[in-house]
Amino acid sequence: MQIRTTRFYHALSSACVAAALGLGMGASTVQAQTSELAVVLPDFTQIVENTEKSVVNIRTTESVPVRPVGGRGNDPYDLFRWFFGPDAMPQGPNMNPHGSAPQEERVVPRGVGSGFIISNDGYILTNNHVIAEAKDIFVTLVDGKEYKATVVGADERTDIALLKVEAENLPPLTIGSPAALKKGQWVMAIGSPFGLDSTVTVGIVSAINRDTGDYLPFIQTDVAVNPGNSGGPLLNLAGEVVGVNSQIISRSGGFMGISLAIPIDEAMNVVEQLKAHGRVTRGRIGVQITDVSDEVAKALGLKDSNGALVSNVEEDGPAAKAGIRNGDVILKFGDKDIKQMSDLPRIVGSVKPGTNVDVEVWRKGKALTVNAEVGELTTGSAPEAAQPAETKAPVDRLGLQVEALSAADQQRIGITGGVKVTQVGAPAAAAGLAAGDVIAQINNHDDLDVSNYERIVKSLPADENVALLVVRGDNAQWVVVKPTAK
Repeated sequence: MQIRTTRFYHALSSACVAAALGLGMGASTVQAQTSELAVVLPDFTQIVENTEKSVVNIRTTESVPVRPVGGRGNDPYDLFRWFFGPDAMPQGPNMNPHGSAPQEERVVPRGVGSGFIISNDGYILTNNHVIAEAKDIFVTLVDGKEYKATVVGADERTDIALLKVEAENLPPLTIGSPAALKKGQWVMAIGSPFGLDSTVTVGIVSAINRDTGDYLPFIQTDVAVNPGNSGGPLLNLAGEVVGVNSQIISRSGGFMGISLAIPIDEAMNVVEQLKAHGRVTRGRIGVQITDVSDEVAKALGLKDSNGALVSNVEEDGPAAKAGIRNGDVILKFGDKDIKQMSDLPRIVGSVKPGTNVDVEVWRKGKALTVNAEVGELTTGSAPEAAQPAETKAPVDRLGLQVEALSAADQQRIGITGGVKVTQVGAPAAAAGLAAGDVIAQINNHDDLDVSNYERIVKSLPADENVALLVVRGDNAQWVVVKPTAK
C-alpha cells in the first residue's frame, strides 16, 4: 500500500514540475497514471456485505470443580468460603468420607471460535477443537441473536464439527470449489479473533494441497488468522466459501504469516456423514507405506518417484486378499493417481467400506492391476524395527553374508524365496541392514535362494545402485545399496 501512495504522489509531483517548466504534461496523463493505480486491489466491501451475516461467533463453557473432594482448592473464592463461609465447619449427612463437603462445580467460560451457516434450517460448520469437551455451546449471529447449539457430530481426524441451532430462514454461505484456487489468488477470512466478532482479514493463496503430515491437503494462505478465527470461512472473490480456517504455523501462538484452511469439499464430505450417521467411517486396505525415493524409483524402473511404497501388508487384510505384496509401489487407487505417499490414506479413507476398487501397483518392472475390497479403518501401531549392527566378518559386494531361509520363515513372511542375513559390513551396514533381515528381492529378481543370490550379486555393475527388498519383523522396505567393485 505504501508503494501505491508513493507512486501516486510521484505522478502528481511530475505533473506540477512539468506545468512549471511548460512541458505541456496535461491532466489526462495524470488521470491515466492514477487510474492504473486504482485497480491494484479489489474492493472487498460487497463480499463482506453479502457474507458476514452467515458467519457466527461460537463461545463455549465448561464445568470446573469449586473445591476438590477432601481439601481446599486454589480458587480464591473457594478459599474464602472455606475459612469464613458455610464450608468452614462442614457437618451433617452430606459430608464425604474425608470429612469435607461434597464436591461442587460451577460453569465457567471455556473459549471462543467461529463458524458459518451452511443451511437455512440451522446447520453450522466449525472446527472440532472449538467445541471439544465443552459443556454448553452458544452461537451468536451478527445481529446479536444467540442460540444454544447441539453437536450433531464431530470428527477429530479432520477437525470438523457440525452444530445445529433451532432457527429458520438463516442465510447460508455458497459452497465454492477449492480445486479452482490458484497461487496468488485473493481470499478473505471472517471470524472472531480474540473474541472480536465479525473481523475481516484478506490475503492471497500461498500454496495448494499443503501436506502437513495429516490426512488433509490444506490450503495455505497469508490471511491473518488468530485464536478465535478457527472454524470460520475462507472466501474467494465470488463470496463463496472455499475453506474452513483451522490452523496457523507460529512460534509465538499468534499469526506469523502462514495460515491453513481445510478445503470445503473435504469438509462437506465429512458433514454429509455426520448428518446421516453422527460419525465418520473411513476405508482402509491394511498396508503400511513409505515414500518412494529417487534412487528406489530408478532401481525399480519407475519413470518418477510418484506412488506409495508398501512396507508391510496386514495378514488377511484387504490388500493381502487382493494380492498386494511387500515392496509393491501403489501408483493408482481407483481413478486417483497417487503422487505422494500421503495421498493414499486420504484417498482410501474417502471410500465407503465394502467398495471394490481397482488398485494399480508396480511390481518387477511393470504395472499390474488388482481389485481390493475396502475395509473399515481401525487404529493400530507398527512394530518397532531392530537396530542395525556392523561386523568385520568377510562379506560380499553388498557387505552381506546370507543363509537359506527356512520354509517356516517363508510361510510367515508370505514369500516363496529369499535369504536371511547373518553378517553385515560395508556398504550394507551404512544403508541400515542388520543381521536377521530377510532379503526377498534384488531389483526385479524374487526367485532367491543362496545360489541365485550369490550369482546375482557377483554380476551387479559396480557403478549402479541396487534395490533390495528387506523384510524386518512384519515390515518390508526397499533399501538402496551401491555394490563395491568386483
